Amino acid sequence: MNFIRKLLFPLGGLYWLVTFIRNWLYDLGIFPSKSYELPVIAIGNLSAGGTGKTPQTEYIIRLLKDTYKIAVLSRGYKRISKGFVLANDLVTVSELGDESFQMYSKFPEVSVAVCEDRQTGIENLISNINPDVILLDDAFQHRKVKAGFYILLTAYDELFSDDFILPFGNLRESAIAKKRANLVVVTKCPQNISELNKDEVKLKLNLNVPVFFTSIDYDSKVFSTENSISVSDIISKEKVIVSGIAKPKYFIDYLNSGADNVIIYPDHHNFSDAEISEINELSKDKILVTTEKDFMRLNGKIKSSNLFYLPIQSKFISDKEQFDALISNWVKSYTT
Repeated sequence: MNFIRKLLFPLGGLYWLVTFIRNWLYDLGIFPSKSYELPVIAIGNLSAGGTGKTPQTEYIIRLLKDTYKIAVLSRGYKRISKGFVLANDLVTVSELGDESFQMYSKFPEVSVAVCEDRQTGIENLISNINPDVILLDDAFQHRKVKAGFYILLTAYDELFSDDFILPFGNLRESAIAKKRANLVVVTKCPQNISELNKDEVKLKLNLNVPVFFTSIDYDSKVFSTENSISVSDIISKEKVIVSGIAKPKYFIDYLNSGADNVIIYPDHHNFSDAEISEINELSKDKILVTTEKDFMRLNGKIKSSNLFYLPIQSKFISDKEQFDALISNWVKSYTT
């Protein structure tokens, strides 16, 4: 893969030019961006996946949901439906997309919708739900909408400042796009990250906005539809681990899976009947542990007493109160 990417290096210049011109036209107002009278927060990244957008979106849901009527809008990556779809008890995971279905399952009091065109999605939400706040999941590059507040995520071990534009690197657009961010969250940090390390990261990112640091916080239990088991109780047991996320290393390492059957699929993978049969056979007499996102697509296809998922949250290493206040005060200023 690295060799192929080196061969594709010249195409990076063309890709950079196309994205630069597109952004330039939006910045000049030649391509119109629509803004809204209610607070719209966009959570996204510059790289192609794997920065923890869903846990960060869920963090903001938890922060705001007891005070405001929240709606979440995403594209619904790899869903089979088209256009605007609002989550309800009859909508399936394949129609909504795994991440949106996960948020709807966890936060039934929050309106969750998908739409390729975020303008259309926002206008449908305003007409049908009339929310106080809209969260745009994975919308940093969606310039047709001008969000009021942009949260830019970058993974600690793959900072956008160290990366290159596609196809040679993983950046969806040039790192100059960081200027749109109101704040940056460095995700997947070591929990023992030092102040010196933080300062080094801030220097690399070269930003004039607040920078926060979070780590992955896995639950101490895995859950099925019927019960739960302590992670410490299953670490030494033989199990099957299934992952269909962008960067599964943290998940696999947490489960200490050296002697286990580990099956890795691409991000947002739609499991075929043959793959389901294989997974069922491998996990026939064992515990099967998967990610929360994959559970949404596997639930109902795997024997329920075997299938468990490991919840994940975004945990601030420091300055949590400052982050919470920035978001809460901005939303409050919009709604009062």
